[in-house]
Amino acid sequence: MLLYPSVNTLRDKTDSRYSLVILTAKRARDIVDGKPALTEDEAERPVSQAAREIADDMITYKRPGETE
Repeated sequence: MLLYPSVNTLRDKTDSRYSLVILTAKRARDIVDGKPALTEDEAERPVSQAAREIADDMITYKRPGETE
């Protein structure tokens, strides 16, 4: 069970739950494949590490065709 960061905090970082799941899964796969962690805190599980990075705004996304 994911306690920190809370799911409510993470949902505010994306436009939908689906986007959050995809973003977290892709980053967790990168961590499993050997890419370095972006935070000092090392979590036991890659998904927890990815969630912390998303909560800390180290990982973001942009939809194709989206302008700022």
